[in-house]
Amino acid sequence: MFVFLVLLALVVWRGDIVRAALDPQIPFQTYTPPEAPDYSRADAWALRDEKIAGAKDAAVFFVHSTTFDGGHEWNGRIGDEKADAYLERIVLPNFAGPFAIAGSVSVPKYRQGSLYSRLTLRDDAREARAFAYRDVEAAFDQWIARHPQGPLVLVGVEQGAELLARLLRDRVSRDTELRQRLVAAYMMDAMIPRDAIDLPVCSRREESGCLVAWSMVDEGSTGVISRRQRRALFWDERGQLVESGHRPIICVNPVSGSSDETKTKARRHLGAANAAGLEWGVRPAFIDRVVEAQCREGFLRNTPLNTESFRENRSWTDRRKAKPHNLFYADTMADVQARLAAWHAKKATTFSASPPA
Repeated sequence: MFVFLVLLALVVWRGDIVRAALDPQIPFQTYTPPEAPDYSRADAWALRDEKIAGAKDAAVFFVHSTTFDGGHEWNGRIGDEKADAYLERIVLPNFAGPFAIAGSVSVPKYRQGSLYSRLTLRDDAREARAFAYRDVEAAFDQWIARHPQGPLVLVGVEQGAELLARLLRDRVSRDTELRQRLVAAYMMDAMIPRDAIDLPVCSRREESGCLVAWSMVDEGSTGVISRRQRRALFWDERGQLVESGHRPIICVNPVSGSSDETKTKARRHLGAANAAGLEWGVRPAFIDRVVEAQCREGFLRNTPLNTESFRENRSWTDRRKAKPHNLFYADTMADVQARLAAWHAKKATTFSASPPA
């Protein structure tokens, strides 16, 4: 009976037990963060200007999602083996992979906020997440210096998308040259308020220089939406994370490339993929014409895909990270190529319309 009660308690309170184990149990103000990365070194990057055969001419800056669980640390150190393995096996092939067709891809490692920092609204957790921005900005400075001209594609997933949102607001939107070079900024698996960034939201696929973002929810999962709304934070003018309340958020349907609320039928879906474990540059097999999607009340509602490769057979901690597959892999590939073509067309039109020197 005692053993049975212990097992029952583990099942009922498993989440609380794991969450408590991930708590660093130290105020962030007295916490000593890991050593800062040196972005002039190759080992500070998961990918640095990697280009596949047939890629276009854009430079892609990708900010990865949470891969570090936590425990004794608020922020993950550079070179953490478990976090790096998750990044290389799950995140890069599924979420950076679709953008490889656009050009050279660079992915900085950074002292990310731990998974625990995303499971609580405590001030310590917010400070840990804000601390991570320092590295992303430093990596961006080093990266943009290597790419002084040409089209730019900026991408972030989950935590990375939130950090990218601040980078877009503080750096890109206020720099005329960077705005002109921007093909698009993609913020996946994140709730980004519409008024948080002074850049237009993409209204159609044949548009460049705009924002693409979505927070994906399986149709019918209303509980997920309420939990996300309670935990949603955004960057204020002081660079602090504050509750977003019920501010309207960006939703661009990756199937249509539009921000309207028209439902895209499954026949328009170009392809989902489970690319976990694939080497960089290997294109996964697609399952197409199976997912309906609709932006509704700020969330991307999609029909679930329940085939064996897309089932959630993961640990408690991994289920709270970005998914180990991409329902819109081929759609995102098509989207970035269309926007890059639109960017080049706009540039050519602007150049031809300019008066001769």
